[in-house]
Amino acid sequence: MADGGGDRETPAGASDRARGGSRGRDVLAEVFGHASFRPGQAEAVEAVLDGRDAAVLLPTGSGKSACYQVPAIVLAREGRGTTVVVSPLIALMQDQVGALRGRGVAAGALHSHQDDDEQADTVRDLLAGQLELLYISPERAAKSSFRRLLERIPVALVAIDEAHCVSQWGHDFRPDYMLLRELRDVVDCPMIALTATATPVVLKEIETRLGLLRPARIRTGFDRPNLSFSVQAIRTEQARTEATLAAIEAAGIRGRGGRGRVIVYCATRKVTERVAKALRSSGLRVGHYHGGRTALARERAQQAFEQGRTRVLVATNAFGMGIDLPDIRLIVHYQTPGSLEAYYQEAGRAGRDGEPARCLLFFGRADLQTQRRLAQSGPSSAALDQRREDALGEIERYAIDMSCRHAGLVAHFTGGDDEPACGRCDVCDGTASDVDGEIHGSERGAPPEPLPGDAEDVIVAAVDRLSRPVGRRNLAQALRGGKAKSLARGGLLSMPEYGTLSDYDEDRLVAGIDALLARGRLERTGKKYPTVWIPGKPVRAPRTRGGEGGASTRAAKRKSSRYGGDIARALDNYRRRRARKLGWKTYMVFQRAAMLAIDREEPSTLEALARIPGLGPAKIERFGEDILAIVREHGGR
Repeated sequence: MADGGGDRETPAGASDRARGGSRGRDVLAEVFGHASFRPGQAEAVEAVLDGRDAAVLLPTGSGKSACYQVPAIVLAREGRGTTVVVSPLIALMQDQVGALRGRGVAAGALHSHQDDDEQADTVRDLLAGQLELLYISPERAAKSSFRRLLERIPVALVAIDEAHCVSQWGHDFRPDYMLLRELRDVVDCPMIALTATATPVVLKEIETRLGLLRPARIRTGFDRPNLSFSVQAIRTEQARTEATLAAIEAAGIRGRGGRGRVIVYCATRKVTERVAKALRSSGLRVGHYHGGRTALARERAQQAFEQGRTRVLVATNAFGMGIDLPDIRLIVHYQTPGSLEAYYQEAGRAGRDGEPARCLLFFGRADLQTQRRLAQSGPSSAALDQRREDALGEIERYAIDMSCRHAGLVAHFTGGDDEPACGRCDVCDGTASDVDGEIHGSERGAPPEPLPGDAEDVIVAAVDRLSRPVGRRNLAQALRGGKAKSLARGGLLSMPEYGTLSDYDEDRLVAGIDALLARGRLERTGKKYPTVWIPGKPVRAPRTRGGEGGASTRAAKRKSSRYGGDIARALDNYRRRRARKLGWKTYMVFQRAAMLAIDREEPSTLEALARIPGLGPAKIERFGEDILAIVREHGGR
């Protein structure tokens, strides 16, 4: 959705938009190798090329960088000057600069990891008008010496990446972001602010603190249809580790045939190290990353994860910003983070290739206490402390509310309440347990009285009648006659046993289900904890849209070709070798989507290769002949 944020557009403005869109699409195709923009990108590009400020809120993985990189190249080609990009992390700057240079774009950065000669070379190129984009940190942008430097050059655009860092109500507040408004005193150009996680309140604060003038507001839907969200109430570290291992096994990353990667987020450095050690003991190749490790150790852990030498990374929130790995199949939040914004940003790193991925949150009220202790080391004021408490309350409500997880997340960021149920989270598919009940139940003393035999028979008969496994709490609520939305799926509301055990309280019914599990009359099944089922009974596959057979067959075909054939494997090896030689990240050579498209199309000429999305002339000039040689050697047509 794009909101003008100011005056209505005139016919002349519409003409400018059309011209801006054409200029942007030309660069998108020529430099980045894409024929069309993703949702929201075109509106942002057109607004900036029209000379307007813009506030852009796009979900993680939706391509925010193109919103400023495309107009930056257009404006530089038109002689308008350099685009200055404020970015919060040096590693993120280096990745962006490396990727742009790989596409033939003149980009540079100024940061504290450079030596004096590197910084002098970058400043010389900047003053000579030879840089299309310059990346800097917010701390450098706040320096008066850098502002004096900007006064000596034409600046076409200022882009503020991760703009939520300007907000004291956000989850990554950086004080120097508060000073970025002062850049407007020395440059006369549009400013674009971009973020993936901002509530309506935070987005308004971004506009105010950066001094955006009647900005175009671009916000797309937060739907990530390939992600499934689930929550589990698990108290002990051992039980959480076991559940993490079960989720990793279900993700299918282990062994030679395994694919994809897993990130396990922990709140503290000590827990990060303990969890990594525990997972390694199961035979997994596991790295760990936190701010207490040396810069070299962090770099090695990140490189091993990116290059696939380790498939699992256990990390604090120090890891992840700017990470653009396509095949993360599972995100586990081993401890509850401090806000829904932080959770959604980290969980959103899963499934960027569009394939199914799972986001699993472990919740316990002790996690909230951990977050409070961590907050004590940061800035404090009555208003900020209250905002932190409000944020903890929001993520607690998300965890314990037995309604669609996806709808709850979208409502948090949009302020709306009309989002349809997703059909894929643990609540929607009937596997969710009552998190609030699980927590309170574990705090109680004496166990409930055992159920009589006839009540146990009713429970077994009810489970036998269902078409899929069900959570213990959901089953207990249905047997008591509950009306929670989560009971609508799986046949709980329509079974004859619904409401027949209303004389027993919920905890007693759950204890009775546990007793049946212990005696083997019921069993746990699947990888989604906790669900119950009849021992030995097959689980009926859910019906799919578009007919019972066709859609599932198509899905199977998609799965069988998800990772490509011989060409894709050869290309993957090739890009890894070239990346090591060039000192690049693997995806900078070419991305997995382009690799799979080459595997599918088997182009035989450079002209055919140019039609592959995501390559572009610079990549084809550099790698094209090698790619065609690989296709000829491994192709089957």
